[in-house]
Amino acid sequence: MQDEQILELLHAHWHASAAGDLNAEHDIYDDDVLCEYPQSGERIVGRSNLQALRGHHPSKPSGFNVRRMVGAGDLWVTEYTITYQARPSYTVSIMEFINGKVVHETQYFADPFQAPAWRSQWVQPIA
Repeated sequence: MQDEQILELLHAHWHASAAGDLNAEHDIYDDDVLCEYPQSGERIVGRSNLQALRGHHPSKPSGFNVRRMVGAGDLWVTEYTITYQARPSYTVSIMEFINGKVVHETQYFADPFQAPAWRSQWVQPIA
């Protein structure tokens, strides 16, 4: 599968995720996908379990913004922000593809934090 085709699949996936379309969101996954959340120590095996887990989330996101997608071949990374109950979570999704389907995904979630004043002379704020 060409990179442009995978990029189209990713755009459709993240658009469906933002819209709350669970069926379209999970079209990208292989039936036997393995999804890992290292920070919570969880592993979800199978597209049906992943879709059920996400479908039972107690709240819907109030914001969803893809910052960038990079990758080539069978390995793609997406950086995005998802907001639940007015709290943004900066998220990284690492997806591995085989035959046009995601067979492995690892997601990392990070809370925002206040930048320390001591480094202000070397940085620029991100809008």
